[in-house]
Amino acid sequence: MAKAYVNKFINFSNVDGPGNRFAIFLQGCNYKCTYCHNPETINMCINCLKCIDICQNNALKYDSFNNVIVYDENKCIDCSLCVKACMHTSDPRVKIYDIESIMNKIEKLKPFISGVTISGGECTLQNDFIYELGLKLKNIDLSLYLDSNGSFDFSKDDKLIHVCDKVMLDVKSFSDEEHIKLTKKSNEIVLKNLDYLLKSDKLYEVRTVIVSNYLNNHYNVDNISKIINNHNPNLRYKLIKYRPLGVLKNKLNLKTPNDDTMNELKNLALSNGLKNVIIT
Repeated sequence: MAKAYVNKFINFSNVDGPGNRFAIFLQGCNYKCTYCHNPETINMCINCLKCIDICQNNALKYDSFNNVIVYDENKCIDCSLCVKACMHTSDPRVKIYDIESIMNKIEKLKPFISGVTISGGECTLQNDFIYELGLKLKNIDLSLYLDSNGSFDFSKDDKLIHVCDKVMLDVKSFSDEEHIKLTKKSNEIVLKNLDYLLKSDKLYEVRTVIVSNYLNNHYNVDNISKIINNHNPNLRYKLIKYRPLGVLKNKLNLKTPNDDTMNELKNLALSNGLKNVIIT
């Protein structure tokens, strides 16, 4: 039975897909985004032990026999001091869960949720878990949505596409050069996924983060919205205003776009034929 490294659960989320959803945030990401808002989900804990003394409630202890940090969620007050102390962009509170234990959580909430969304980190790094969980969810008539950075080639995994109802896809930049600058990875697979998922009717929404002084936002929104319009002008295109909350400090001094900039980009996407453009 597949297992997953889980950063956290949100029992009721209304921002991770349609309706009220159970959201699972997996640990681990293959991007190193300059503006990452959840940097603690990038790497696995290396048990450096710097977080142990920081914890004021003794929720973290070192198991010397297994060489791991043990997390007691009953003692945790969610102050996140351990995360702030980590020099490895990780989270010592990550736990390993099997399918059965996660399904127990989901089944208790089933009367109150419309489905499950798996996010991250980058959820597609743990595909075996997603597939097994997806099969279980189909048996109880709950939908499965994936929140992905698009780095995994969905066209090469029929099993995953079968159990996945919809994908929420990040298209961070249309320019490969800019995408590499932003994430340290090419956007070749991302744009391939955009085309494939549109043709397969597997997209719930496409999202692009807007950063005033770092990205060519007009170029990105113009080209991405045109591709969406060629397949489905009614698909939701979300333009996300960059905000520094949670972002690691850097020397780039990234700027939050003003409302005028966001509205101009929204109007650009609408002028390219899209019917459902959202600013957040």
